[in-house]
Amino acid sequence: MTDSAAKPVPEKAAPAPKPEDKPFAEFIPQLFLPALAQEIQSYGGAAPELRLEQGPMPVVGEPCWQVVGQLPGEHRFWVCFTTDNIQAPKTIAVAEAGANPSLLESFLIDEKKTTLALLVSRTVQRLNGQKWLGPN
Repeated sequence: MTDSAAKPVPEKAAPAPKPEDKPFAEFIPQLFLPALAQEIQSYGGAAPELRLEQGPMPVVGEPCWQVVGQLPGEHRFWVCFTTDNIQAPKTIAVAEAGANPSLLESFLIDEKKTTLALLVSRTVQRLNGQKWLGPN
C-alpha cells in the first residue's frame, strides 16, 4: 500500500468576527453603551443615561459622532469620534452639574487599535479620575 493517496485536509473554520468589526452604528448602541453602563454600575451607582448622537463637539463645535452620558448628580461627559469609525481620532470632555465643558482632551491617542474592552475601561478610568464613580 502506498501513501500517495492524500488525506483530506479539514477546513479551518473562519475566525469569529471581532466586536470591533461591527459597523459603528451597531457597535456603539449594541455593544459599547451596554458594556459602559454595566461597568459604571459595577461601582455601585445608578445606571447612567447614555446615547449616541451626531452633533457639534463640545468646546470647539466641529461636527462629530458622540456618546453623551449623564451620571447621577448631573455629571456629564462626551466621548467624541471625528468620524463614524471607532478607530477614528477621539476626544473626551466632562462637565460638572450646571457647567459647560471647557476642556476637550485627546482620548486613546497612543493605542494602535481601539477595542471594546479598551474603550470601556479608559472611559470608566477617566470618569473615576473625576471621582464621579463609587465612594471616592
